[in-house]
Amino acid sequence: MEELDLRGLKCPLPAMLARKELAAMPAGESIWVLASDPLSVVDIPHMCSQEGHALIESKTAPDHHRFLIRRGPI
Repeated sequence: MEELDLRGLKCPLPAMLARKELAAMPAGESIWVLASDPLSVVDIPHMCSQEGHALIESKTAPDHHRFLIRRGPI
């Protein structure tokens, strides 16, 4: 499974770059998104909701957050 490492980027870049990556993927495919910005726990789920993607899992690691996102049928 692909992993998009966006650690070190500040809001709103993680959500914007995750959106761009998901747009290039086929519907139903999944990706792990890694982000260290504290606001990503708000921005990434909101982006998923707005774009029709499924947030499958959200985990907190010591220095970042991990989001498993499945591309929606757009």
